[in-house]
Amino acid sequence: MDREFKSRSIVQKFFNAFYGMLIPYRTEVSIRIQTMVVLVGILLGIYLGISRVDWLFVVIAAALLLITECLNTAVEKLVDLVSPGYNELAGKVKDIAAGAVFIAGLASLTISILVFIPYFIK
Repeated sequence: MDREFKSRSIVQKFFNAFYGMLIPYRTEVSIRIQTMVVLVGILLGIYLGISRVDWLFVVIAAALLLITECLNTAVEKLVDLVSPGYNELAGKVKDIAAGAVFIAGLASLTISILVFIPYFIK
């Protein structure tokens, strides 16, 4: 491998992190869909004029969802690296990571309902 694992500068570290953030967007449809849902939530929050506290919940919910999806992608790629063929345990590891995304999705949905419904009831 030509690329060194240790970054040389803070700028290089930033670019490495940014590149790492883009990988799931290039390879996973689900994170692109989730990002669109997050953007709709942000636009809805702007339109409804939600409070600062509600924004805090929306941002945390969105970050939780997107972070877990990125971690799920990392786990999947690592499992594929160490276990390229079929392996029952590797499948379970991937399922557990996907389960974490599912839990984050349910939490984000619950938070969104609790935040936005009162604005529609007013």
